[in-house]
Amino acid sequence: MESVISYYEEPELNRPILIEGLPGVGNVGKIAADFLADKLGAKHFATVVSKHFPPQVLIDSEGIGVMACNELLYAKDVGESHLDVIFLLGDFQAATSEGQFLVCNELMNEVFLRYDVSTVFTLGGYGTGKIVDDAAVLGAATDIQTRDKLAPYGVTFRPGEPAGGIIGASAVLLGLAQFHGIEGACIMGETSGYLVDYKSASKVLDVLERLLGTKLDRTEFNEKCQQVDFIAGKVKEMEQSRSGDNLGYIG
Repeated sequence: MESVISYYEEPELNRPILIEGLPGVGNVGKIAADFLADKLGAKHFATVVSKHFPPQVLIDSEGIGVMACNELLYAKDVGESHLDVIFLLGDFQAATSEGQFLVCNELMNEVFLRYDVSTVFTLGGYGTGKIVDDAAVLGAATDIQTRDKLAPYGVTFRPGEPAGGIIGASAVLLGLAQFHGIEGACIMGETSGYLVDYKSASKVLDVLERLLGTKLDRTEFNEKCQQVDFIAGKVKEMEQSRSGDNLGYIG
């Protein structure tokens, strides 16, 4: 094996759904998944380390070094849907294309197939390269039936978008789910990609709340969204200023 999966608990779960939220464009998927797991009181049941993660140790608030890893958490009987959920979270993704496949494939075979995961939702950001006032939530599904089920929850499917496709763990896990006959989708919030985008993550959370039939207390989260609005406004002012300078020069 390319990775080591260390279990602290082996929970009994009933055909759980998987929600993956690892770092990416605007950290949209990570923000949404971390917040959802925290608010649902998800419990940490396994840690994943791999030679494909960066050779890095992060220092926590108590001065303790934490090796580059991913974490698996679970929550049971969530919301009106009464679904069990597995979360794949962390601060790192594999550093190479080969590593992405190997880590995701081992997780699929050793964890997700073992727990008979029913649906795979990978989360991410769809970079636009410009400030987005009202972010849409885009989707890419494993099959037409899943696509049609997600559309009423606020997920937009645009043929051929993202034009460059999806990359990273979100893509590989979605592809592996399709390969194993598991329904799933990548759910992406539009984002400039310039900043850590809580506002876009909030749109993704809207979809997840509808899917799970739950309502989260977002008081602190909404404050961070307001901060994003403030920063985005400043970026727009700078862009308009540069645009005005260029037009004056050309004229």
